[in-house]
Amino acid sequence: MGKIGVVLFNLGGPLSTDDIEEFLFNLFMDPYIIEIPLRGFIRKVLARFIARRRAGKTAFYYEVMGGKSPQYELTMKQAKALEKKLRENLDVKVYVGMRYFKPYIEEAYKALLNDNIENVILLPLYPHYSRTTTLSSFEEWNRVTENPSGRMKILQIESYHDNPLYIDAIADRISETLAKFPNNVRGRVHILFSAHGVPERIVKRGDPYQKQIIETVNLVSKKFLNPHSLAYQSRVGPVKWLGPPTLEEIKRLASNGVKNLVVIPISFVSEHSETLYEVNYLFRNEAKAAGFDQFEMMPALNDSPKFIDALSQLVLKKVEEF
Repeated sequence: MGKIGVVLFNLGGPLSTDDIEEFLFNLFMDPYIIEIPLRGFIRKVLARFIARRRAGKTAFYYEVMGGKSPQYELTMKQAKALEKKLRENLDVKVYVGMRYFKPYIEEAYKALLNDNIENVILLPLYPHYSRTTTLSSFEEWNRVTENPSGRMKILQIESYHDNPLYIDAIADRISETLAKFPNNVRGRVHILFSAHGVPERIVKRGDPYQKQIIETVNLVSKKFLNPHSLAYQSRVGPVKWLGPPTLEEIKRLASNGVKNLVVIPISFVSEHSETLYEVNYLFRNEAKAAGFDQFEMMPALNDSPKFIDALSQLVLKKVEEF
């Protein structure tokens, strides 16, 4: 069969504050993100306009995180850990392809060609399928590949929201985070699952993202006796998004007398602005102002051994299809 190539897809992020506008431009050029019937030059002009307007405000997010997105380093650690694990059973090399910043998906494809890899597995670091993430990355792969039906055999892993090892990895992270609370309140800490939002119209058109998020939350929450709820964050634009918004849910819980809160960024497997800025800075400050005694954020799975085991299991199962 020869060496297997595994491509980890992720969103990517600015490597410095100087990269923010280009990152945002690439994001807003994605027709799965900005769903307007514009092509070519007009879309580029609009994307550049929005990126320039938002770059200054967004810069503060990355200043809070140390001047850049940590996603590149974290994804490379995930790739290294996965390759090490897979090499126990396979002749394999793991590549990284980012959707909106370096190293781009096209760079991963060229590296595969350079290494003469013929059997390739595409593995998005998005456990829950959505056209805004998973499909967008697959479509970008198809766009940059010179001959997608040629000598490379391509297999796709579309989602793994209910994979038992993935669920266990989240549960372990939650347990570690709950351990930060005093023993006498730990069993009553409210667990707030916070998923990245998507516009409601996408779900109404058949996108399974919300359904898969709910399934993950149900599977994880069964492992705890704590009260829990689900909300959505990172809304952009004037259209109606999935709700309730996480910030509104935090305020609701405060008004109902909840004093101890742990937020679980359930749709994120590596840290970036939505976790380190939005949850751990913005929401934390709002929670403090609302009167919570203690607020904690569950760290993303990153390269935790159980999560890497989950990814390895997915790859090994998919290899059987070659």
